[in-house]
Formats: sequence, structure tokens, C-alpha cells
Amino acid sequence: MKDFLVKEIIPDSFFTKPVYLDQAFVIAAPEMPFSRDLAKLLEKWSFETVCSSGDPRKDYTRDTPKEASAGAGLIGLSAQSDADKIKHAEDFYSAFQQFVEKLFLKLTISDELDFKVVNEQVRVMVEFIREDRRFLMRVLKNMEAAPDKNYVASHSVRSTILAVIIGTYLKLPNHRMIELGVAALLHEVGMLKLPSQIYLSMRPLNAQEQKAIVSHPVLGYSILKSFDLPLAICLAALEHHERENGTGYPRHLSSDKISLYSKIIAVACSYEALSSKRPHKEAKDGYTGMLELLKNEGKRYDDTVVRALVLSLSIYPIGLYVLLSNGKKGQVVDVNPENPRYPIVQIFGEFTPDGKTKTAQTAPNDINIVRPLNHSEIES
Repeated sequence: MKDFLVKEIIPDSFFTKPVYLDQAFVIAAPEMPFSRDLAKLLEKWSFETVCSSGDPRKDYTRDTPKEASAGAGLIGLSAQSDADKIKHAEDFYSAFQQFVEKLFLKLTISDELDFKVVNEQVRVMVEFIREDRRFLMRVLKNMEAAPDKNYVASHSVRSTILAVIIGTYLKLPNHRMIELGVAALLHEVGMLKLPSQIYLSMRPLNAQEQKAIVSHPVLGYSILKSFDLPLAICLAALEHHERENGTGYPRHLSSDKISLYSKIIAVACSYEALSSKRPHKEAKDGYTGMLELLKNEGKRYDDTVVRALVLSLSIYPIGLYVLLSNGKKGQVVDVNPENPRYPIVQIFGEFTPDGKTKTAQTAPNDINIVRPLNHSEIES
């Protein structure tokens, strides 16, 4: 990592590697120009330097394999490329998680929220997902959310990733993708005003506590409205617990009365909640969680949005560890756009001649998935 003086960075130049604050927070991806507005924001925060392992250039240039390998042989590069991408995704996820934890802490303690900063971070997230969605989803599976620490932050980060993936499948334009990401990231801010022992409780809530929980969408709407955030983002906080059949809260809206961002966030955060551990429940595996959403009992969720999630992640979601019909174990690493039941699986312990971990396209009359693996089977 090298340090760069913000005032000396040429406006709208492109770094060849991600740019960080204090080697923790990603503030610009290689595809993003280091804009004049970003420099002004850094000056406002009193940051004089940023760091990166890359260099600023006038035009965006993707690193070639030759540059990335730094003299390594092609076989070595092939064997390491997936591992490098997983590590990059882990670093990105951890940095974004830390950013959100500090953002929520600041909002809780001092009632401060800088929309431009949040918008810029989400812009980086959207670009990262476009480039490395498969690896980020594998990280999402491997880095389980802590059930009793920073619940709101971890749930918001993971829901944001899922919401943006859904938005990508729905082909939302870039500015709406970023707006959706901000809405997903901030949809639970009303929870920050409630005692954590209520929403992390392992016992049944009393009537007063249940009333407090039901109030958090209205609290979130009020908080975001007080910062003059766009109405679409405020409405997402207000409506993310509304359901297609009118059984949601706080206004019992149904179908076309619910905003699109709210419909997307409802599916994203419901799947996240199903597949993450909580103090009062164990996590379901991604396959079981996906099946529950697909059942859509009572038609609570928008069918188009559920379908977008399934086709983006497959019925056996990216990151899921599985047992194959040939007795081998593996991990789902990509979807089959023609059939979500038969994704691409990376097979443990098998390699191609060039050193890459072997993958298999599962199929009805060939190698297919028998079932998800449990934790003891994964570790053995």
C-alpha cells in the first residue's frame, strides 16, 4: 500500500487498484474516477491522504494477467486467481461492514448522516457486485453474520448485497441501482432507536415490545425524511414490511400500492433473515430458505422479485456446500441461467490440468446435487 496526498491526485483520474481510507474503507474502485467531489468530501472529513496498492492514471485501464501475475507462470496464476478474488471479496465485505457499523454508531449517538458519503460507498458496492458478484456471494455464505453483535449493521449489509443483485437482474438503470442500494442499507435505521434487547430477545415479546417493533418502519421513515433523503428511499424504510396480500405493516398496503424498492428489500431481507443465525434460531441453509420464498405462502412477496432472486443465485444458491450424485463434495459457484435447479459446482479436491479447481455443470441426466451439506460434513 502506498499513501497519496488527496490534494495532489489529479481530478477524475482512475486508480489501477481500490483506494482506501486508513487501509480499511474502500472509497473508490478501479472503474470509478477519483472525482473532484470525492476529494472535497475527504477534505471535509479532514483526510489528507488515501492509500492504494495501485497508481492513478488518466484513463481507466483494467490490469492484464501479465501485470497481475508480476512474473508468475500461467499455471500458478490460474490456480491462484479464484483464491485472490475470494480474498479481495472478503476484504471488501469486511471494509463495507466496518463502514456501516461506524455509520450507524454515528447516527445513533449524534444523529448525523452524510447522504453523499453513503451514496458514494453504495456506488462502489454496486460496481463491485457487477464485477465480482459470484465471489461476494461465496464470502456472504462463509462469513456468517454474528447473531448477537451489530445485528442491524450485518443484516443491512447482507440485505443490500442481495437487493442490488436482484436489481441487476431486473436491469435497473445505474442511478436507480445506487438509490436501491442506499434504500436497502438504511431500511432498518428505525431499529437504532429501539433497545437491542427487544429485537434480539430469545423470549416472546410482550404487547408493548411488539408495538415498539412494529413502529420501527415509521421511525426509519421519519429519520430519513429529517435528512431530506429522496422520497423513494424514505418510502423503502416505511414499506419494507408491507406484503403483497396486505398482511404487512404499518399501513397494510398491498400489491401495486407498495413501491418497487420496498418489494425488492422485502425479498432480500426475508431471505437474509431465513439464511442467517439469530439468538432465537439457527440459520436455514440457502436451499431451504430459497424454497420457502418460492412457496410464497399467502402470496406475501412479488413473484417477479422472487424469480429475480432465484435466477440470480439459483435454487441452490451461490456459496452453498453440497453433496453431488457421484459422492463428491463441492460448493455452488455460479448459476445456470437456463435452469436454476442445476448450477455450476466447484468440486473439492479435484483440479484441471492448468491447476484450477475443477468445476462441473450439474444436469438432470449427469452429475447433480443430492442435498446441501451440514456443518459437520463441511468441516470433515
